[in-house]
Amino acid sequence: MTTSPRIAIVGGGPGGLMLARLLHGRGIAATVFERDAHAGARPQGGSLDLHPDTGQRAMRRAGLEAAFRAAARPEDQGDRLHDPDGVLLFDRDGAGDDRPEIDRTVLRRILLDALAPGTVRWGCAVAAITPAPDGRYRIGWRGGAEIFDIVVGADGAWSRVRPLLSDVVPAYEGVTLVEFGFDAHRHPLVDDLVGGGKMMAVGDCRALIAQRNGHGHIRAYAMRRMPEAAAHGLAVASPRAVRAAMMEVFAGWAPALRYLVERGDLIAVRALHALPIGYRWPGRPGVTLLGDAAHLMSPFGGEGANLALADAADLADALGDGTGWPAVARYEAAMVARATPAAAGAAAGLRGAIAPDALAGVLEHYRGRVGV
Repeated sequence: MTTSPRIAIVGGGPGGLMLARLLHGRGIAATVFERDAHAGARPQGGSLDLHPDTGQRAMRRAGLEAAFRAAARPEDQGDRLHDPDGVLLFDRDGAGDDRPEIDRTVLRRILLDALAPGTVRWGCAVAAITPAPDGRYRIGWRGGAEIFDIVVGADGAWSRVRPLLSDVVPAYEGVTLVEFGFDAHRHPLVDDLVGGGKMMAVGDCRALIAQRNGHGHIRAYAMRRMPEAAAHGLAVASPRAVRAAMMEVFAGWAPALRYLVERGDLIAVRALHALPIGYRWPGRPGVTLLGDAAHLMSPFGGEGANLALADAADLADALGDGTGWPAVARYEAAMVARATPAAAGAAAGLRGAIAPDALAGVLEHYRGRVGV
């Protein structure tokens, strides 16, 4: 009788939860270690669109397509582009696209509801992962430790698992964003500005983006290029100082655009980081990565969560096919091959959107998508 390996998944984001769900469907138990105290402990971020061949494919594989379709928002796939004077240059409603939007919190709830009770260990922030003498791995957290045969790093940009494989860390991409939130009913100007999906205004190494979320919420992002030291300073500044700094950044822009910075509820300051494009690591039996832990990239392109879900689907196949660790090595090679062009596209998208001549490039990109 063969005993199933003990599998630890570090990180309870979309990729980690999807992997646990798919392994369970194969009769393989896994334990998810999640630092959050409970599912609602902190915001999960804004809306994301699931792509047919990656995110949607994984949801189908997991038997969760119906739940996804019931919660998704196909009506929120539109795009608008303004110049800094507020002139509308491009407006497309997105009808017919197959990249429906879903809030990250809602997606996480769908995945959590599909797991067996006790799969996720809440409030377990992994402090250390060390090789055990027998070739397995010891996971330690405040108040406990356990031994596992396989450890999967699904724990994002600053993964605790990645150092077992290499010393590569994400690098700052030169752009920092400030995130704001709105209730669309209380801010009709923002509601009208965004339309049915996402609005962008770009120019002179700066950008304002606002995106419709579920339940009448809108997320806005004020972005600019700045040195890393300045980004660190902004991250620790008071909310009033952050808002004042961003109002200065967008001085001279149209009042309707500046409203996004002036009136939004400040949520976070985020310096954008990425792993090297094409990052790969020397294979190590018993340890692998998925999602941002493996291929962190700019949010431009919307590939991050989609790739994490696709990684989970492919890794579940590798862990369940019975051929051992060589199957995981094949998964890693295929994952890198899929993520590399996506990361290159995301980096190019960020460079193009936060650039001196961004407006012409972004407009050309949008027109190219519709064949204009």
